[in-house]
Amino acid sequence: MHKRDIIFFTLILCLAATLHAVDVHRQHYDLAGERAAEKQYYIMETQVSKLAANGELSHRDIFRLYLVADPTQEPQQPLYHCAKMAIQFGDGALKSVPALAGWSYQRSNSPSGMDEKGQVFGIPHDQFANIADSDGQVLDQEHAYMVYNAFIDFHAFCDVFARPVEGGHGVQDLTQIGDKIIHAAAYTEPPVHLGNIKEGSTFKNGEVTLHFKGLSLVNEKDCALLAYDSGASSFHMIMEPMPSMTVDTRGSSHYFGDIYLDLNSFWVQHVDMVEFVVSESTIASMNMKINGFVERQLTVRNVDVGTFEAEL
Repeated sequence: MHKRDIIFFTLILCLAATLHAVDVHRQHYDLAGERAAEKQYYIMETQVSKLAANGELSHRDIFRLYLVADPTQEPQQPLYHCAKMAIQFGDGALKSVPALAGWSYQRSNSPSGMDEKGQVFGIPHDQFANIADSDGQVLDQEHAYMVYNAFIDFHAFCDVFARPVEGGHGVQDLTQIGDKIIHAAAYTEPPVHLGNIKEGSTFKNGEVTLHFKGLSLVNEKDCALLAYDSGASSFHMIMEPMPSMTVDTRGSSHYFGDIYLDLNSFWVQHVDMVEFVVSESTIASMNMKINGFVERQLTVRNVDVGTFEAEL
């Protein structure tokens, strides 16, 4: 082949690649298809880091949830099976929460996201009452809430953000790379009460956005890369750790991250999240105020059954 022919052939290849890239970016995508009726195996890990006022790490807890989504009986409302919840507080040993092992439930699919008892996603509060670790030690209110909140986080990312929203302003409105919406979850204020955390406690989302950033490959599956950002969120929690003692906590939250959504099965393959929380707790009976600085890092992995069982 002559040098001139080689140059011509190379130019043709470059032009074809450029046209393909343009086609990919202008193409319309359906991100709201029906999920494949196949079991999905998820491992979610949340690291909760408490920081001192000078920014140094003072304490870190780890919560690891092993969850199976089974849509084989009811594709529109999968059965979720908790295989294990593992916890590690600070430098302590990794333990499990026996009360959650083998527990199954279905997420509430009501438009409000709450069931008739006002429980977010229909996650029953009773399941988390007086839960203990594998050594029989009952978890305090803070850690019991974080265990409960792992299920809330999972469904927020894998269902609220990654599934279509009735009435619009959901993932179904993202049809081309570069599309960005204010999500229906923006400015909502769900309750966060549980146990000694009293009713009237809420988390208020800021301007939640969802952005179709591009395409990616996870688990050898073509995925839409979706970025979410909570904007300036806030919360108010009223706790009563003991009679005649009320702790009133107010604070700000900013969480953001990426969701990788399979373009064929429409199951989430991976989630990343980072959240920064600043709070002030007031104990009126003791005339005391306590400031808190927390960073949360979360990952959700969709794995094969072999990996799931090996990591249990």
